[in-house]
Amino acid sequence: MPAIRIDETLVSTASRQPWSVRSRTLRGGTQEGVDVVEIDNGKLSFVVLLSRGMGIWKGQNGKTRLGWDSPVKDPVHPSLVNANDCGGLGWLKGFNEWIVRCGLSSMGAPGADVLVDNNGNEMEAFLPLHGNIANLPARAACIEITAEEIILRGEVHETMMFGPALRLNTEIRTCFGSSTLTINDTVTNMGDNPAEHQLLYHVNYGQPLLEKGARFLAPFKQVAPRDPRAAEGIDHFDTFDAAVPGFVEQAYFMELAGKRGNRETLAMLKNAGGDQASLLRFSLKDFPCFTLWKNTAGERDGYVTGLEPATAYPNPRRFERQKGRVITLASGQSRSTSLIVENLDTKKAVKAAEAEIKGLQKSAKGKVSQTAIARFSNI
Repeated sequence: MPAIRIDETLVSTASRQPWSVRSRTLRGGTQEGVDVVEIDNGKLSFVVLLSRGMGIWKGQNGKTRLGWDSPVKDPVHPSLVNANDCGGLGWLKGFNEWIVRCGLSSMGAPGADVLVDNNGNEMEAFLPLHGNIANLPARAACIEITAEEIILRGEVHETMMFGPALRLNTEIRTCFGSSTLTINDTVTNMGDNPAEHQLLYHVNYGQPLLEKGARFLAPFKQVAPRDPRAAEGIDHFDTFDAAVPGFVEQAYFMELAGKRGNRETLAMLKNAGGDQASLLRFSLKDFPCFTLWKNTAGERDGYVTGLEPATAYPNPRRFERQKGRVITLASGQSRSTSLIVENLDTKKAVKAAEAEIKGLQKSAKGKVSQTAIARFSNI
C-alpha cells in the first residue's frame, strides 16, 4: 500500500471530531520494511501491521493505552523471525502486538504431528508455536471511508506446494468517535483437498488495565488450569498481582456460557479502580474455546495477560485433533468469524458490562477444577 494520509479535510463524513488514516513503511532496525496503517476515529486509535498478518500492534482509547510493553520493542519484519528457533518458540521473537492471530493451519504449543508428504506418505513433522499467519504479509489491502465508519480490508495467504492453501480475508471496522473496533475474518480453503484449520486471537494487555487488583470476568461453565504450574494459582485465577520478576506463566482453559440461540458471550479485563476496561464480544459458534494467559512477570520482561478466544485450546494440534477440536475445511469452503473489542472508560460502562456477565453466569453452575482435566489439557 502506498504512503497516504486521509482525514476530515479531504473526505466529508458524519464525524464531529478530527480523524485520520495514514499508511507508511517503518524504517530502522528489525522494523525495516514493515508496512502499517494508523487509524484514528476521533477517540480510538490503533496501528495495523500489514506485514504481520494484519495484526494490531497497539491502540489508544482516550487516555487508556491498549497493548503492553514487550521486550520486543518494534514490529519485527517476518523475514527476521524463524519459527523453529528455540525449540519451536521463535514466534516469540516478533511478539509484541495488542491483537495477534494464531493459525491458520495450526496454532498452540509446539509439537510433533503427522503430515502427508509430496509422495503421499505419512511423515512426522514439527509444528512450532502458534503457526504462520502472524508472520505473513498481506498481499492486498484497501481502505474504505463511509459517512459513519473507517474500514480496512486485507488478504493474507498461507500456502505451500503439497500443503495447505488457506486464504484470510479480514475486515477491520470502527465507527467515528466510538471506542469499539470489529474484526471480521473469513478463512477459505483454496485447494482441491480438505485442509485443517485453527484460529486463536491473542488479545494482550499490560498497564494501565493490568495492575495489582485488576480482574478478569467472563461467564463460564468450566475453568481448569492448563498444568500443575497454573494449578498453583487456581484459587485466584481471575485476579492479578503487580509485576513479579521471575514469574512463570499460568494459563487457564475455559468453556464459556453464551446466550441462547446466537450463543454470544463476552470476556472482560478491568482495572483495579473499575473505571477502565476492555471487553471482547464473540459467538461461541465462532470460538467455542477460551484461554486466559497470565504472565505477570517483571515489567522489563513483559508484564502482560492475554484473553484468547479460539477454535481450539492452544495445545499441540495432534492432541486437539484427538479431542475433535480441529476444523477441516472442504475444497472451496469458507469459515467466517467476528470479534468485537469494546474499550470502556467510565465506571458506569464497566458496571453495565459486569451486570451483563453476571446475567449470563446465572445460566451456568460455574465449575472450577483444582487440577488440569483430560478434556482440556495434554498434561
